[in-house]
Amino acid sequence: MSFKQEMLKLPNLISAIRILIAPLLFALAFLQLETWFLGVLLFSAFTDVVDGYIARRFRMITPLGAHLDSWGDFTIYSTMAVCAWILWPEITRRELVYYAMILFSFLLPALVGLVKFGKLTGYHTWSVKIAVFATFAGYVALYAEIAVWPFILASILCVIAGIEEILITLVLREERTDVRSILAALRDRGAATGER
Repeated sequence: MSFKQEMLKLPNLISAIRILIAPLLFALAFLQLETWFLGVLLFSAFTDVVDGYIARRFRMITPLGAHLDSWGDFTIYSTMAVCAWILWPEITRRELVYYAMILFSFLLPALVGLVKFGKLTGYHTWSVKIAVFATFAGYVALYAEIAVWPFILASILCVIAGIEEILITLVLREERTDVRSILAALRDRGAATGER
């Protein structure tokens, strides 16, 4: 299947839309449109859920789709980080430790994957799914000034998920997508080497 044919699959188009949302988020941040920014950010989270659901439900899972999803996540998380400094510098400085924990829990696994495999990994682990949900909820709760504790909880969950992704990268001999946990990676490695 050609790149063009893969790109025209609905889940891949939705993932591409998530990547293209980043410039809009930057524009909203520079215009200081906080409510619109948070609304579009929540829409991007919705696209993250929908693309995966459609891909699994209609058996449209492809390596390109897995990578697009990871690139989309990386793009949105990077955008969230920069835009938080633009829109809410005081709150961001106040919660800098938790903010840094979240940021590095996504950057370090990506860097380890780039160093080992030469590309962004797309494991889609359960721990990352939980951490992503918690981060979006915590981000909105923090910057809408509802509560701080969801953001703190999200930072802890992100660190756990990031450590698991790094361990998966270290365990795998070649790049793979959709590795749901470190246990699955160890099982697959054991099966590949004939270990029991």
